[in-house]
Amino acid sequence: MASEPVAAAQGRLGVLAQHLAPPEAGDLLVQQLTAGGGAHSHAHSRGGYDSTFPQATTSAAFPPAVFDLLALDGLLSPEERALRDRVRAYMETHVAPVIADYWERAEFPHPLVPGLAGLGLAGGPIKGYGCPGLSILANGMAVVEMGRVDASCSTFLLVHSHLAMLTIALLGSEEQKQELLPKMAKFELVGCWALTEPSNGSDASALTSTATKVPGGWMLNGYKRWIGNGTWADVCVMWARNNQDGQVNAFIVRKGNPGLRTSKIQNKIALRCVQNADMEFAQCFVPDSARLPGVSNFADTNKVLAISRIMVAWQPVGFCAGVYDMAVRYVGERRQFGSALGGFQLVQERLARMGGTIQAMWLACWRLSKLYEEGRMAHEQASLVKAWTSARGREVVALGRELLGGNGILSHFHVAKAFCDIEAIYTYEGTYDVNVLVAGRRITGVAAFRAPKPAAGGGGGKGHAKEGDKEGQGQAQAQGGSRAK
Repeated sequence: MASEPVAAAQGRLGVLAQHLAPPEAGDLLVQQLTAGGGAHSHAHSRGGYDSTFPQATTSAAFPPAVFDLLALDGLLSPEERALRDRVRAYMETHVAPVIADYWERAEFPHPLVPGLAGLGLAGGPIKGYGCPGLSILANGMAVVEMGRVDASCSTFLLVHSHLAMLTIALLGSEEQKQELLPKMAKFELVGCWALTEPSNGSDASALTSTATKVPGGWMLNGYKRWIGNGTWADVCVMWARNNQDGQVNAFIVRKGNPGLRTSKIQNKIALRCVQNADMEFAQCFVPDSARLPGVSNFADTNKVLAISRIMVAWQPVGFCAGVYDMAVRYVGERRQFGSALGGFQLVQERLARMGGTIQAMWLACWRLSKLYEEGRMAHEQASLVKAWTSARGREVVALGRELLGGNGILSHFHVAKAFCDIEAIYTYEGTYDVNVLVAGRRITGVAAFRAPKPAAGGGGGKGHAKEGDKEGQGQAQAQGGSRAK
């Protein structure tokens, strides 16, 4: 009779032998690779398999959506579900097979723009002017489904639709709306939104770009940084401080203006398809008709951000949904020690933790959207949810990266791409720290955006920004330091 150590060794060798043996005909992977038809054959024709690693399906054949563990679908109207399904089908069919290569090359997928235009999402909440007039929740579902497959595509849409177009719709003249919005709704014109500067990220209200009144118009001077779509946008909404009363105004600058120079920011690890720009405005003349009449000071940015920040809060929900769906499929396909990974306790614990967090993130964004639609949302609530979903999103994608092992660092298995992309969302549209300070101000009644000022004589002091303090308020609603939008 073999001793216990020998028996244990034999058992271990048996497991290894099983793992190294050729797959049996009934093996799931063999069925997927050899099936003559059906879904698996279709996935293979779309490039869902890596010939050097056929043990699991890549994101080119995107996995089914299984992230809704609490029947959240029931909180959507039939119209919202239909829009969600339409966006999901487009992203899975047309974007997933090609987007990883664009991401690797840090190129924008221009051939996909006509298809994106056909979804009818641009100008989402805007009514009239060729825009769809969607509910806030419907816009959120579009953001989730785009982000589920690719974060860059969702960010491209948000910059164009919920920053550039929305600013024109809310703060522009009737002539500006009539001229620009119908073309932007069809993506015949693409927009960008230039607020952040090299010297002012979270402290956005301290912007230094200037607008000097001259006969017939304005002369714009200054630098902008991290401007999404900025290298190729047709329409730029540029924010500058005027020389008449020192207030911040907004201006429309057209592509080709001789006073505008742009350059692409290189070496990003996140949102690599989004073309972020450094922009220089040097004696950039725009006519009087280019000024947005609805902007009289920096506080007017809040009218746009009230919606934009809701959409950015939804983005991590989509990122995490895609990572979760990918991980669920992967652990069902990938085998180690004679079993699918999904049969191991630690794997199931991670999946349950990821799934539970996604449900909570979705519900927080759903409630925020409903509060806005009811006219009861406060900026501090939007900041709280955006900060929370971006922080929890980092945790979920990190767990997904663990579940995919070595393949978790390969972009064509999706998780690595989302792992990088979530870092941009954690920072833009208000950094995590700025947003939690906005929420903290509502909780305590004390603004804490500035460091305490030294007391007279060099000692320490309190010196927090007061409620209503102009600079503190500007910081409170800031867009975030390294704005990747």
